[in-house]
This record gives sequence, structure tokens and C-alpha cells, in this order.
Amino acid sequence: MRLIPAAGQAAFAAAVLAAVALAAGADGTAGGLARIARLDALSAAMLLLVAGLGLVVLRYSRTYLAGHPRRGAFLGDLALTIGAVQLLVVAGDLVLLAAAWIGTSLALHRLLVFFPERRMAQLAARKKFVFSRAGDLCVLAATAILAITVGTTSLDAVLGAARAGGDHVAGGLGAAAVLVAIAAVLKSAQMPFHVWLPEVMETPTPVSALLHAGIVNAGGYLVIRLADLVLVSDAALALLALFGAVTALAGAAVMQAQTSVKGALAWSTVAQMGFMTLQCGLGAFQAAFLHIVAHGLYKAHAFLSAGSVLADPVATPALDRPWRLAAWLAVAALAVGGGAVALGVDPLAAPGPVLFALVLGFGLVHLLWHASAGGSDARALG
Repeated sequence: MRLIPAAGQAAFAAAVLAAVALAAGADGTAGGLARIARLDALSAAMLLLVAGLGLVVLRYSRTYLAGHPRRGAFLGDLALTIGAVQLLVVAGDLVLLAAAWIGTSLALHRLLVFFPERRMAQLAARKKFVFSRAGDLCVLAATAILAITVGTTSLDAVLGAARAGGDHVAGGLGAAAVLVAIAAVLKSAQMPFHVWLPEVMETPTPVSALLHAGIVNAGGYLVIRLADLVLVSDAALALLALFGAVTALAGAAVMQAQTSVKGALAWSTVAQMGFMTLQCGLGAFQAAFLHIVAHGLYKAHAFLSAGSVLADPVATPALDRPWRLAAWLAVAALAVGGGAVALGVDPLAAPGPVLFALVLGFGLVHLLWHASAGGSDARALG
């Protein structure tokens, strides 16, 4: 029982070491190992995010299911799902990526049906199963087309061929890009394929946190990972933009009418996935990645702390002292700006890292603001 949280801690430590090694100048995109595990800024950041969220969810789950006779099985399935997502993030070969893509969905399905007596959860899991298998077929078909067109399934070779272009591969690359876009639309619960997502609230809370904070982002990550390929096809970009725009608008509207905390959070995820997909369709892949990270951190905290809203109303202080919030935001902005100056980073020349740091800094403001207002977070910090 203790081995699973320990494995989560080891995975998080490995993710931190990988990020440090990359920051120190290591090249994780060269050599034979890169064919299996590709380490660059994108995969390192996502690996750190997934490992961190996974560790938090695993530790939460030990208490959440304390005394349940199947707690060990649940923790095992949860660890298996997190491991499959981590494999998806670092995969350097399309075959390995496709296997991890399918494995993530199958492992998640076991978690969604953990409570067999909850009929709504069973129904939602069946709907998701159908859409996921359609997405799996798209990924497998795209992998086969790319293997025939490029002559290899190496991720580096495929992205290189997409950047190089050429009439002899344009048709195959375009078809593969459209299939990747369709797979992302299905995976990220874009309308009208979203019907299962608001219905999975009957699953255990840790599953909801992991699903909404991480796994539902897999479609967006796939598009960002294969951004050079997706840019080859205008049809793929238009498809992403269309589905994303409709989903964002409809999801945001429906969210306003929800009367339960979890219902509002679920429809918030639908809307946020729409915004992220729209960003991908517009070619703003850096903004979409920033959206994934920010949404993952926020939504995991929101689901895991949703039950404490009624028990501790002080945890959501009113905006009676707006100067406190303004002060914390100013401190975060000055810290990021000072760090950029100290490291010699020009915000205009390289806006991505600066925006990324700002989002993380503003996210921490939430905790500090609550602490300054005397809420439950003050006790946590004390």
C-alpha cells in the first residue's frame, strides 16, 4: 500500500531532475534514447505538472478511501493511469505515443467505473469509451499514414518532414494532421462529444481532479506536440478553431446556470477546453500550453477543495479589501519582472517564459491572499 505513494514521490523527483538537467543544458532530443523518451521544454514542463498533480492526488486518495476494502486496487489503477499519462508526455516515437494514448484511456475507464452501483457513472463511462475508441482509431490511422509517408515513426523525423514540406509528402501529412485534430476534439470533450464529461461527477473525487486537471488536456497536448504537423493543414486548423469556439461559448454559458459546485466546475472544464482548442486552431500553441498548465493547477485545487467550501465559508473571503489582492498581484509581477531582468530575459523578444512565470505567480497569489484574509489557508501556512 505504501509503495504506490512512494512511486509517486519517485516520479516527481525524476521529473524535477529532468527539468533541472534540461535547464542545465542537457539535450534530450538527440541520441538513441530520444527515440523512446524525448525531453525538451514542452515534455519537461508537462512531466513536472503531471507528476506533481499525480503525487497530490495519490496522497489525497489514501485518506479519501481510508477503510474502503478496494482502496489498494483504486490506488493501483490511479498509479497506472498517471504512469500512462507520463509515458504519453515523454514518448519520442509515434507508436509509443499511440500506445500510451490508448493505455491512458483504458486505465481511466477502470477508475470511472470504480463504484459499480452508481448508474450515472457507468453510463458516462460507456459514452466516453465510445468516443475514446473513435479517437484511438484516428491516432492509429495517423500513425500508419505518417509511417508510410515519412518512412519512420520517429517523432523527430516526422516533425522534421513537416517543417521541410515538399509535394511528395504534403498529401499524407495533411491527412494525418486532420486525423490528429479529430482525435484531439474527441479526447478534449469538444461539443457535441462533451456529453460524458459533466456526467462523471459520480466518480470518486480524486478521479474527477485527475481527469479535469490533466487527462482531458491530452488532446491539446497531442496537437501542441505535433504542432509542426498540424500547421501543414489549413483544414486541421479550421476544424480545431471551429469546435473550440463553439465549445468555449456554449460551455461558458451553461456553466452560469449550474447550481452545484461540481456541476459548475465540470462545465468550466468544457469551456476551458474549448478556449484551449481554439488557441490551437489559431496557431497560438504557446498560449494553449500556458492555458493547459494554468488550468491544470487551478482545476486540481478546485476539485480537491470543493468539499470544504460549505464547511469553511471563510475560505472564500469577500472582496471587501481589494487593496490586498492588488498588493499581492503587484508583488508577483515585480518578482517575475525582477527575475527576468536578473536572468537577462527580454520580455518582448521571449514573451513565452515571462507569461508562464506570471501565470504561476498569480496562481500563488490565491493562496497568499486567502492567508492574509485570515481564511483556512492561513492555518495551512502557519
